[in-house]
This record gives sequence, C-alpha cells and structure tokens, in this order.
Amino acid sequence: MASKAVAKAAAGTVQKISTKYTVQSTGLWEKLRASLALDANRSNGVPLNPYNRYPAPGQNDPLKYDDPVTLPAGDLADNPYWKRDARRNYPRLSVVSQAEQVALLTVGSAAAPRVELIGEEGSKALVAAQEQGKQGGLANYMESAGVEAAKRVLEATGGLPPLPSGTSMSNAEGKWDVHKYKLEEDQSYGEDYPCRTFA
Repeated sequence: MASKAVAKAAAGTVQKISTKYTVQSTGLWEKLRASLALDANRSNGVPLNPYNRYPAPGQNDPLKYDDPVTLPAGDLADNPYWKRDARRNYPRLSVVSQAEQVALLTVGSAAAPRVELIGEEGSKALVAAQEQGKQGGLANYMESAGVEAAKRVLEATGGLPPLPSGTSMSNAEGKWDVHKYKLEEDQSYGEDYPCRTFA
C-alpha cells in the first residue's frame, strides 16, 4: 500500500521535457531520441545559455575586474611563498661549517664577542678567520692555536664543559645528576596493568 502511494507521488513530480530549461533536439531527431531513450522525460542537462548562464563566460570586461585583496597573504612585498607554505614547514637542520667554526673560535660570537676585536679590527679578523677556515679547516686551526682557543671557550663557560641533555646540578646535594622522575601517588591504572604515570 505504501509503495503505491510512493509511486503516485513520484509520478506526480515528473515534469514534461518541454517545461525544462534545457536545450533539446527538435523534429525528427526528438522523435528518434524519445523512441530510443529509457525515459523520454529525461533531459540532456545542457542549460539554456541565454537564460541560465548570465553573465555568459567572457562577457564581463576583464579590465573592470577587481582582484579581491587578502592581507597579509595577498601582499607581495616580503611575502614569498616558502614563508607561508605550511605543508613544507618542517624543521630544518642547523649546520655550522668548519670556516664558521674557526671564525667563532677566533673572533667570538655576537652574544660573546672578544673585547680586543670590536669595530673594524673585528670585521677584518672575521674575514681573515673565515678565509683561514676555508683554506685549512678546523684541524689546522686547532694545531696552530688550539690551546688558546680551548682556554677562551672554557673561560666563557666558567670552566665547565657542555652539558648533555637532561643533566643539571642539584643545589641541595651539589652533585651533577639527571632529572629524576617520580611516580604519582594517584595512578590512573590499577596495579595489575603494566602502565604507570610519572610526574
């Protein structure tokens, strides 16, 4: 009973092909199409261009088109694509060449420059150190001035070597130690489950 009601409702919504806003064949070709088609009331889907595609493609004057401005993405000044490319924005390796390393040991860095090499003398020494590093490399520099460079590095760091990750000096005991993890008292899992929560 319900299927008959659905069929009646569907039959009532079928539109004649003459009332559709599509381009259709006429004359003999329309009779041939209607006789060969599975459903004669189906249109080919091509819209009537003068009525349903207004303005038509290419009708507007391209010189009158206003490009929508989106800031800051649409600003061309100092806005290359690689800066705003989020898909390839992965961390890149930081590499220090041997020439740069020799220059850092000889002249110092911007954070800790050598006092005797400030101003024009520092810039000249930086160029000379980079050239020396390019020609001889780090090994030749360490052979010639390795002891003095090591002393300067140790003086800058307070005589301490670089720390491995996670190590620090505990003030209470005065010893070097790795950060210790402590188990939380309230565990989210029971004692039978082999998973613990650390603080």
